Amino acid sequence: MKYVLLICDDESTVLSNEEMDADPAHRAWGDDVDRRGVELFGARLRPVVNATTVRVRDGETLVSDGPFAETKDLIGGVVAIECADLDEAIAIAAGHPYAQQGSVEIRPIWD
Repeated sequence: MKYVLLICDDESTVLSNEEMDADPAHRAWGDDVDRRGVELFGARLRPVVNATTVRVRDGETLVSDGPFAETKDLIGGVVAIECADLDEAIAIAAGHPYAQQGSVEIRPIWD
């Protein structure tokens, strides 16, 4: 099964890429994913201050800075995985360091 993990967290405590690479919790999560033999593709997103939202209403394109949703926890990254089933996806998501302070939403990918 293929899933996308939406990594959500409060952006007030953003780690640099170097800090994440050196963080034992992030390294342990990566090691666990490797041990499971799970295929993984991910991308870290820049903070919402760099976001642009586009909507089209009645044929008019509306462009605004920032995200559409007003929320504390914002999507900071996405990870696509291919694993055995939802139970394994849950185990992988639960092991992600941001699940301890934010949340990880699991979404199945349409085949």
